[in-house]
Amino acid sequence: MSERLRVNPIKCTAHGMCAELLPEFITLDPWGYPIVPGEPVPDDLIGLARKAAAACPTLALLVDKGRRR
Repeated sequence: MSERLRVNPIKCTAHGMCAELLPEFITLDPWGYPIVPGEPVPDDLIGLARKAAAACPTLALLVDKGRRR
C-alpha cells in the first residue's frame, strides 16, 4: 500500500496550515493554495502527512491509501 496526499480544491480556502506542518512535501502557489506531488508520501513523512490532513481547517487535505504500482 502507498499513501498519497490529495487536495480537494473546492473545500480548500488557502489557510496554508498544511504547508507549515509538512514543508518537506507540500508547497504553496502564489495565492496560498497547496501543491502536492503526485508521488507517494515517503514512509518517514506519513505520520506528519496524517497530522497535516487532520489539522486542515476545511478538511480539504486527504491521505489516500492506494495500492503500490
